[in-house]
Amino acid sequence: MSGPAGSLTDMDPRIDLPLRSVNKHALSPPELSPWLRELPAVRNVLEGFEFERTTVFVGENGSGKSTIIEAIATALDLPHGGGSDWERRDHAEAPPELSDHLQIIRGASADRGGFFLRAETMHENMAYLLDVGSIRGRQYAQRSHGEMFVDLLTGRFMGLGLWILDEPESALSFTASLTLLQLIRERQRNGLQTVMATHSPILARAEGAKLVEAGEWGLRESTWEDLDMVDHWRRFLDDPQRYLRYLDD
Repeated sequence: MSGPAGSLTDMDPRIDLPLRSVNKHALSPPELSPWLRELPAVRNVLEGFEFERTTVFVGENGSGKSTIIEAIATALDLPHGGGSDWERRDHAEAPPELSDHLQIIRGASADRGGFFLRAETMHENMAYLLDVGSIRGRQYAQRSHGEMFVDLLTGRFMGLGLWILDEPESALSFTASLTLLQLIRERQRNGLQTVMATHSPILARAEGAKLVEAGEWGLRESTWEDLDMVDHWRRFLDDPQRYLRYLDD
């Protein structure tokens, strides 16, 4: 039996998400750069996109998944070079243009603490920690790139309400990828939110995730088994020569 209107039983289960949805900001600049306008995935996001507790974007290079992830992180006031919402430092790149066009909708009871991981700027983040004399930075300097990733995420950032991860698999071995997958699963079970862009079929297998495939069609929900990425990896591992012979033509 359902409860009275407005009761807890009728409440949106995503009310506690730091990032519930995104759409076009009413006060956004009048124009997007042509290359952004031509990305179907960007157009779909501006039309409105709903997030779940774990949301994973996959797709080929150039499909727009990292463009979207980076813009969302910046619109959430996370450092666009990567880091937590209490770290503020200069970054060589300008903030992503798309961030000025996004309206972020947060959950009413959300934990607003967040962390943004950009694989391509991790060394810059470590250099910053070393420069300011951080003990954490000196510890990371003694670890491999992949070990540093895992140490970073299992430390003080593990309990933050929101992780935004942009292609974290770039530094991870198979085993380390499984470790990160387990961290994401634990966060899901503990009610914490993770939004990720990845090329890894391992990380895309995150439990209970909303899987979104970016491509010439824009954004479409999928199951893990139906992802193009999973199909290609399966075919390659089953018969590598099927792919390698085309490289020699």
